[in-house]
Amino acid sequence: MPRARKGNSQKKGGRGSLRQELLQLQVSAKANQRKGARNGAKDDSQASDDEVASEVLSHYSSASETTSVVEEGTVGESVDEQTLQDEREDKLKENIDSVMDRSAKTRQMALESLRLAFSSRILYDFLLERRLTLTDALERCLKKGKGEEQSLAATVLTLLCLQMGSGPEGEEVFRSLKQILISILSDTTASPLARQSCAMALGMCCYIAAADVEDLLLCLTCLESIFTASYMDEGSSVPAQHNTMLQVLHCSALQAWSLLLTICPSSQVQKILMDHLPRLPSMLSSENVNLRIVVGESIALLFELARELDEDFFYEETDLLCAKLKALATDSNKYRAKTDRRKQRSIFRDVLHFIESSECREETIKFGLECMYVDSWVRRRTYNAFKEVLGSGVRHHLQNNELLREIFDLGPPLVLDAASIKASKISRVEKHLYNSAAFKARTKARSKVRDKRADVM
Repeated sequence: MPRARKGNSQKKGGRGSLRQELLQLQVSAKANQRKGARNGAKDDSQASDDEVASEVLSHYSSASETTSVVEEGTVGESVDEQTLQDEREDKLKENIDSVMDRSAKTRQMALESLRLAFSSRILYDFLLERRLTLTDALERCLKKGKGEEQSLAATVLTLLCLQMGSGPEGEEVFRSLKQILISILSDTTASPLARQSCAMALGMCCYIAAADVEDLLLCLTCLESIFTASYMDEGSSVPAQHNTMLQVLHCSALQAWSLLLTICPSSQVQKILMDHLPRLPSMLSSENVNLRIVVGESIALLFELARELDEDFFYEETDLLCAKLKALATDSNKYRAKTDRRKQRSIFRDVLHFIESSECREETIKFGLECMYVDSWVRRRTYNAFKEVLGSGVRHHLQNNELLREIFDLGPPLVLDAASIKASKISRVEKHLYNSAAFKARTKARSKVRDKRADVM
């Protein structure tokens, strides 16, 4: 590349020198046309012609230098961008090598760097030829690592599967590590943190790359064996109680299980409704607020799937279930944290409203120049699953990841030029005016609420 640029600049220099020779010939021609004038005047004319030629040549010389500087600046920008890309790839290669390092701390740092890179960028081309090497390294971390290292390895595995997509490459990654995930998840002596990440990885990887229904049913059964430990025992009036770490594990397993429900065949959905819908409500009495919320969302998801199969679906215990949901939607117990109460009330109002009226609250997700509508519990569970794995990178992946765009029916990624991107940005003044209007509206609404409270007092 540098040689090609050098050759181009030499050619441009040649064209410039040819232009200068032509100008000199033109000046000489003008001088010859004035040979009939007086000798003194002829001398003055020749002097002025020399000055004109000097000015013209100086102008073209400076213009040529300016053009050369601009061209060098453009080339420099492209070189800088390519250099930055090369540095990023070199860093990723180092991290992949470090995942196999003897030091556990080094491995964990490398896994964390890979997690951040995979969640914030599209790296399909880079990972395509390195997926087997990385898969072997992750297998070693899952087998021989402890606690946090296993957790990070499971998360990176999920992101690798997401980068590879639902094609043969993704299937290969999932198939090679599926049994290890199931083994760690089912091991009661393993770290709860590692089991939690493996539950999430098993659900996500199966959702993305499961090759057949047998894989799906195997993963469902494994996840069921985890969270059903929180079901109410026969003859008992309260659900089984577990420590905080196990409650978090049950929450992750239930989330992964409900994600897989969204791709289950109809016959399996009917069986799950019969087995789990009567027993899931018992977990609404759990001490863990996040587990209660996930249970409520799972119940709403089951009702949605049941009504898709049968518009006249009827659940015998609907009145009792609605009474429980209403109590949670209006919970004001002081021993619960204020943020927990607010979050719980919001979710259970939506769940109760859906079960009573079959209407799901719509949520709008904006990313770039596009937006996506989350208007069902199936769509909600799917979006929340990817959001939990990708974090702040979910919007970048919604814009550019073909797998996510296919899942959410967004079509192929948009190709935007710089002018379109610039036009879509809000100016600082407009943003300030919008924030000021929103602040005033918020203040007025709060004032009305305070006035009502004062009247009650």
